[in-house]
Amino acid sequence: MGLVGVISTTLVMERSTFLKEAKPKMQDNEFGRAAVYLYEGIALILRHGDDPHHHILPHMINHRANLKALKEIGVREIIGINSTGSLKKELPPGTIVIPDDFVTLTATPTIFQDSVVHITPSLNEEIRQKLINAAKRCSLPAVEKATYWQTQGPRLETKAEIRMMANFADIVGMTMANEAVIAMELELPYASACSVDNFGHGLVEKPLSLEEILEGTRQNADLMVKLLESYLKI
Repeated sequence: MGLVGVISTTLVMERSTFLKEAKPKMQDNEFGRAAVYLYEGIALILRHGDDPHHHILPHMINHRANLKALKEIGVREIIGINSTGSLKKELPPGTIVIPDDFVTLTATPTIFQDSVVHITPSLNEEIRQKLINAAKRCSLPAVEKATYWQTQGPRLETKAEIRMMANFADIVGMTMANEAVIAMELELPYASACSVDNFGHGLVEKPLSLEEILEGTRQNADLMVKLLESYLKI
């Protein structure tokens, strides 16, 4: 296996060997600067940054710089580790989902500036199947097909928006579709493993808070690292 790109968050990776032992390398390209953490075949990018006092909000992430940095450093495939909210009561917090499609009705960033290039966005099926097999290898139950709905953020969704999205998708987040589209433009195979960290707003009686989302991400972090470790052994 060549160099594997991983895009995740500090909350997920902070207790992992990947981040503790990684050596950061600053990568500059025409889209900006990205910090890539290198460790034993892994090229890791923290999409929200590594400064606890300067959290990069979803709508401010420089996806183009991040993905181009991974390509230029020699990555051959990319795994997105994404935190999501559930749109269905049968997908409770703690569930791992390997989505096979996504919806986004807001504009996604693109690497193309002066030319018109049309792509049909998708998630890479080979990487998806490897993630599914990795979950089975380490006895982690995973939902093998689901649709991810991307919102722009940084605000959360209204109850009415969650009800509407639930008719067409299973989980909701703010980052995965942007990464998938740019990865495809760069001809980098990309798929995502999503942790369900909370129920969408209004799906249960308790009001949704940022604290609940962050706590759910922390609780699922070890599961996602275990999945990643299993993937690297395939």
